[in-house]
Amino acid sequence: MSDSETKRISRRDFLRLAGASATAVAATAVGAVTAPEAKAAPAAKAPKWESKLSVCDMCFNRCGLIARVERGVITKLDPNPKFTKSRGMLCARGNAGVAQVYDPDRVKTPLLRVGKRGEGKWKAISWDEAIELTATKMKDIAAKYTRCGMLFSAGADMQSGFVNRFAEAFGSFNVTSHESLCLLSGNRAFLDTFGDVPLPDVKNSKYVILAGANRLEALVTPDSMDLISIMGNGAKVVVLDPRYTKSAALASEWYPIQPGTDMAFMLALANVIISEKLYDAKYMAERTSGLDKLAAHVADMTPEWAEKQTGIPAADIRRMARELAAAAPASMVYPGRRTSDYENSTQIRRSFAIVNALLGNYDRPGGLVPARPAGLKKVAFEPPWYDDSPPGRVDAKSVPLLFDDEGSFVLTREAVIKGAPYPIKGWFVYKTNPMATAPERRKTREMIDQLDFMVVVDIAMSDTAWMADLVLPAPSAMERQDPVQALQSGAEGACLVWRDPVIPPLYESRPVFDILKALAGKLGLAEFFDFDIPAYRLKQLAAFPEAAEIIKRDGVFYPPNPPLGGTDGAPFKTPSQKIELYCSRYAEMGLDPLPVYQPPKTTPDAARKFRLVVGRSACITQGSSTNNALLSEFEPENMLWLNEDAAKELGVRQGDVVQVESPAGKGELKALVTPKIRRDTVYMLSGFGSISGGLSHTKGVGASIVELMESRFDSICGNSAIHETFLSVKKKGAA
Repeated sequence: MSDSETKRISRRDFLRLAGASATAVAATAVGAVTAPEAKAAPAAKAPKWESKLSVCDMCFNRCGLIARVERGVITKLDPNPKFTKSRGMLCARGNAGVAQVYDPDRVKTPLLRVGKRGEGKWKAISWDEAIELTATKMKDIAAKYTRCGMLFSAGADMQSGFVNRFAEAFGSFNVTSHESLCLLSGNRAFLDTFGDVPLPDVKNSKYVILAGANRLEALVTPDSMDLISIMGNGAKVVVLDPRYTKSAALASEWYPIQPGTDMAFMLALANVIISEKLYDAKYMAERTSGLDKLAAHVADMTPEWAEKQTGIPAADIRRMARELAAAAPASMVYPGRRTSDYENSTQIRRSFAIVNALLGNYDRPGGLVPARPAGLKKVAFEPPWYDDSPPGRVDAKSVPLLFDDEGSFVLTREAVIKGAPYPIKGWFVYKTNPMATAPERRKTREMIDQLDFMVVVDIAMSDTAWMADLVLPAPSAMERQDPVQALQSGAEGACLVWRDPVIPPLYESRPVFDILKALAGKLGLAEFFDFDIPAYRLKQLAAFPEAAEIIKRDGVFYPPNPPLGGTDGAPFKTPSQKIELYCSRYAEMGLDPLPVYQPPKTTPDAARKFRLVVGRSACITQGSSTNNALLSEFEPENMLWLNEDAAKELGVRQGDVVQVESPAGKGELKALVTPKIRRDTVYMLSGFGSISGGLSHTKGVGASIVELMESRFDSICGNSAIHETFLSVKKKGAA
């Protein structure tokens, strides 16, 4: 929305609103619960205000929090000061976790579809019926199509590992994660360069280049908080982004780079650092391989060449390269998290990794640091072998370097639609919403139409749940017991957390662990779930007998962390055992061992067609927070950012409804006319334009970004490529 339309709500107002809304909604929600454990304790015996430790679940960051509970109702959430990863912060999304618990839109009982898919006709059934039905359907699919005929998909959650465990015990190779829609090409690139996926130590950095990362809105703790701190202490932060984001507004410098040209910029940085010998020669000789090949590769990729590609002045590129090198090793090209941009995103992110390698910043304060040892024990098991299993995943041969444990959702979807190399007829979905997050929504619907049975476990009736045969109600994170999870925070290392219920589960909700344990019993797999969460935790914490009591007391446990520099002299987990500027594995596989720049695609109709780029606001985490009653006060709808010059040419004014269309689909939403975006680019938030009748705040509101995005994917790892779509834009009613 425009600045004039934005609702100005202070933090104090927000917290007051959160508490009032939670109390009001909870009164309705709890009043509807008949289970004895959900009733409030007698007022005379209950303390007025209890403080209970937990971990936020409104995004993947898992920030520590303290829930304030009055008479059995959560009225407020505060940050846990002992949880250093989140730097004493609980963001707007975290505070709004109260509204998620008491959301009137929550799924309250198991629901069986009785109409056509997507028609919204449901019948409430018992848990016994739901478990029996799911087990029977899984048996039938296994008998007809092998056990790999079941697909399992889970979002980022502390119980998602149990879904993977169940799939393995059941005998299906076909597991996809939400990460194949957002971050795997970056992981692939850094893994193939450094042998691991290092983390940024923003807190100690003196110079940071943010290319496509918007950390002051797309919040990641501790990075977002640390950026604010280092900027206040004189560090330099440079933002490359086609939008003038809040990160750009506070940065030292902002450049509206042409989308798709980040690699040209990085290779030009490498050209300057190498040609002017701004690197640590001893480090490069001892710790890297392929410098001579890289030098030859970038010899002609000068700042002057890059200026023509990126639109960034050559003098500025050369200066930034020198400044980065002067600040090294306490400098970095921030690796980012969402890396699912283009069909060559792995190679684009390889160029990021290579510049970091030239800075000699691996395992150094202010640079990139390896994940710290958490000491958490894996609870291993020996899955059964099934003789009729197919040779591998349905997407196994689609790209050369697929992550087997993550898969590629867009490629798996294509295989399900085609029924090849073998049919998939069942889908178990937990806390992920491909109907609202995967490009080209019509294809996800087409995939679902191929299924015999689809079960979704979620807290709300998401668009994906709306298309299911059976929907099972999940509790919020505040209502369940979770296993231990290790979290990383750059140079400060790892920490261990768990969750215990803050309040008893509302309605008939059950955690996915309980659901899977019940299914395992029905399917002859009980031995693989012969434990409860407390017993599982004990095995996880075998190395730290004191950890359980500390987590109960503080909400977090910090295992001993070795100092930075501990990898000095140790081999890297690459074929050469060094940082691979020239990737020998790629060379052996016939892939480009050095990133080869390809100019981005353009559109011949530049006056009416624009590249669509994706991002977040501080309130929106894809589709999982748009329907939140508190957050919708800040982001009630999505709007199309449209450059003011382009808008003038199209006859579009502020707030006009525009029609947008791509080869994938079409939609309508209001225009936000602004100078804060490039002329050739448009932007909109995800998570709106829902089809589910169970989402009262977002159904039919704004446009669905996945209705518009085309199904492209990274050519190396299969990660979704979400910046490859061009939209036509016109004012509604215009010819």
